[in-house]
Amino acid sequence: MSQGVVTSISTLIVDDEQLARDELSYLLKDFPDVEVVQAASNGLEAVELISQLEPELVFLDVQMPGLDGLGVIAAVREQGGPLPHFILTTAFDQYAVEAFRLQALDYLLKPVEKDRLAESLARAKRALEEKPEKPPENAAGKAAVQRTKLLVKTNNRNLIVDAQEMIYATIDDGTITLVTAEFEGQSNYRTIEELQSNLDPATFWRVHRSFLVNINKIREVIPWFKSSFQLKMDDKKRTEIPVSRIQTRRLRALLKI
Repeated sequence: MSQGVVTSISTLIVDDEQLARDELSYLLKDFPDVEVVQAASNGLEAVELISQLEPELVFLDVQMPGLDGLGVIAAVREQGGPLPHFILTTAFDQYAVEAFRLQALDYLLKPVEKDRLAESLARAKRALEEKPEKPPENAAGKAAVQRTKLLVKTNNRNLIVDAQEMIYATIDDGTITLVTAEFEGQSNYRTIEELQSNLDPATFWRVHRSFLVNINKIREVIPWFKSSFQLKMDDKKRTEIPVSRIQTRRLRALLKI
């Protein structure tokens, strides 16, 4: 049974050939429920854009210099966080087995035919509609205990703070920084997902792959490019945090924007 309704599928196109990117963009214009948010010309750029934009769907060329399409999927998986659905595009069929081993949603041969593209998009829409929304769980499959206290390491001290004092947390190069109104320091959690699973889901919101915010500490909502937003937080620096496109819908619903 469907869990939700998908109104617009945020989509990234990745191909090292400009002509291929243009052709696919042109074909996708005939599908009003698809929004192409960006295009990438190589694998490294694709990994960066997936982290920044958190698209729901990625059309990914397999053969690219440097980091190829299969390498992109592996790199995104290693980063953790929400995964987009991948539809691989290539002129060769020998990568199909490996593609489905990596759980790619579909595999399109070039030149892409419109009817075949429609089938892939229908599959993507079904997958997004049927994706269950469930609370974070720990490894044992049971709901994690919500923490009311957090440990923050700063200036060679281990400080204990109320969870509600956390304004936001961010991860960079595997290190989580937790920010309060008075100070910031390193969290002992290893991933944003692990930290989030131990906090009240009604208060702490994963607005972006790299950011977890306390919704009660949002000072201002700032319109950004392409109908997206940034959140100005209530810390000393008035930090501005991007809201991913997939989370923009929740922001609009939460604040009636």
